[in-house]
Parts: sequence; C-alpha cells; structure tokens
Amino acid sequence: MDLHLHGKNVLITGGSKGIGKAIAKAFVAEGANVAISARGMEALEQTMEELHGRVSIFQADITEPEERKKLITSFVEEYGTIDVLINNAGGSNGGKATETEMDLFREAMELNYFSAVHLSKVAVEYMKKQQSGSIINITSIFGRESGGKVTYNNAKSALISFTKSLADEVITDGIRVNSIAPGSILHETGNWKKRLEADPEGINEFVKNEIPAGRFGTPEEIANVAMFLASEKASWIVGASINVDGGQSRMNF
Repeated sequence: MDLHLHGKNVLITGGSKGIGKAIAKAFVAEGANVAISARGMEALEQTMEELHGRVSIFQADITEPEERKKLITSFVEEYGTIDVLINNAGGSNGGKATETEMDLFREAMELNYFSAVHLSKVAVEYMKKQQSGSIINITSIFGRESGGKVTYNNAKSALISFTKSLADEVITDGIRVNSIAPGSILHETGNWKKRLEADPEGINEFVKNEIPAGRFGTPEEIANVAMFLASEKASWIVGASINVDGGQSRMNF
C-alpha cells in the first residue's frame, strides 16, 4: 500500500531509541524527510549513522519550554514546513502515589504531557498556514485504564484527553490529531528488556497471564500504525486513541 508519505516533513521526539527510532526508520523507508530529537547527542548520532545519514538530528531537552519552541523553529528553518509531528518522548518515575514526592509528579507531567501540548501548539501554527498536517501522540494503554506508575498513568491519561480536544479544534484547518496507546513493548533500551533479563521466569509468566497474544509487542508494530495515521488513508480518523497491545488492555473500547 502506497501511503503517499514521500517528501513529507516529519519530526519525531525521543527518536533516538526504541519506539521513536522504529518510527523514524519506517518514515525514512517511505521516502519522508525525517528529523529526530532527543537529549543525548551520542544516541542521536548513532541512530543517524544506522540510517546512513537519512535523518537530521536536533539535540533538545523538551522539558524546557524555550527548547521546545527552538526545536520546532529549527525544524521549519531546515525543511520549510512541518507535515507530521510525532510526540513520542516520555518516561516514568516514582512509585506509589503516597510515596512519590510532588516534584516527581511535576517532572512526569512536564516530560509526558506539557512537552507534547506545547510542541503541538507551536506546530499547529505552521500547519494552519498550509491547511494540513498530522500530530500523533504516543501515549499508553495505562493512560486509558489503571496500571503502571501513577505519575505516568496520570500524564498519559491527560495527553489522551488533550489529543481529543485539540483534534476537534483543528480538524477544520485540515490538521488531524490522534494518539497511539501501546501495550508492553520490548526493545533493547526499554524497561521490559531489563526486567526480562533480571527475572525471566517472572516476566514470561506476566506475558502468559496478561498479554492474550502471548508475546511482547515490537517497536515496528507501533511504527506501522503511526505511518498509517499520518497518511491520508486515515483521513477520517480524528481524535482517536488506538490501542496497539496484542489484547493486553482490559477495556471494551
């Protein structure tokens, strides 16, 4: 299927590892103009090398408002416009709600929620000028139901809600906003890899009991959905949160 993504200008946050890297590879394979951002320059350069220089890299700490604005501005200066924004950067911290300091709640919201909100608002201003664009927020099934660390759950839940609000607001400008809610994804730099190595028996039991498909998901399976949502093949999908989880979520919708 030709998704007509050739020549599209795509920016992916958290693009040097895991899901973000897989999304970058997928868009590059489709002939898109791809840029990735992350805090660590070494990982960015390594990913650029893996992709034979077919991505641009932007070092940015997106927990900082000024760096968020600079990231979008620098991207547009290089490419002329922005067609697709993938808000993928994120992470979890803390533990039980009663045992987690308020600073960790704020940090989680800044990284997982406010960064995506701010980047989206800045990108929308450019997308409105061309009356087209796609924003995809990478959330989690634990933003749709209870599970995971409370700080992460709260932030991803807020991001899913923001996705719907922004989507309804900007669809008249030709901009589609959606989110992907991954389940448990296994990749080399992720927490599941570390947990599997530390406790293979326990984690394999978790997979058996909690994931109906009987295995972890892969970053590539998230990337495939991201490409579809960014394409005109998904023209009637607006404000959706799509589970990509092998049946792991317990929700009916």
